[in-house]
Amino acid sequence: MVKIEILISEGKVARLNELEIDRYVNFFSNSYKDNLAHCSATLVSFPRWSIISGYYAMHDITKLLLAKKFRLKIELEVHATTIKVLQELIKNKDILELIDKGYKEFISLANDLAEAKKERVKAQYYTGTAFSKETYANRASEFLKTVVTPYLEKINALLEEK
Repeated sequence: MVKIEILISEGKVARLNELEIDRYVNFFSNSYKDNLAHCSATLVSFPRWSIISGYYAMHDITKLLLAKKFRLKIELEVHATTIKVLQELIKNKDILELIDKGYKEFISLANDLAEAKKERVKAQYYTGTAFSKETYANRASEFLKTVVTPYLEKINALLEEK
């Protein structure tokens, strides 16, 4: 595991000062909810974006937890650094497995996009078939149900602890 102090010295993480804390907590309190609402709203019509928004809901609530409970903010390599900090601070394996699944799904879509940029024909883009749309819709629904929602519930429970 990476120590928080090393990440701070590398400029990847910083401590929140008194003037920043309320702004960070307020922003991420709203941002994760917006992403969750977008995830739910686009499940059928735009399931790829539903998966992306679901992951961002997970990412943002994690940054809310880091700000509110540990007074930390992520500065560089935000996705990987957020997960490293979470692994260092949280010892709940269920939470860590869920964020890892969410990140891998997000990276999978990002990799698809990178390949599509080169080839212009990858799974990131629909072929227009009903089968393709249905496949992604099922994938997005399953992702929301088995990864996003349980993760948000577990992080919210940590946020409510005194």
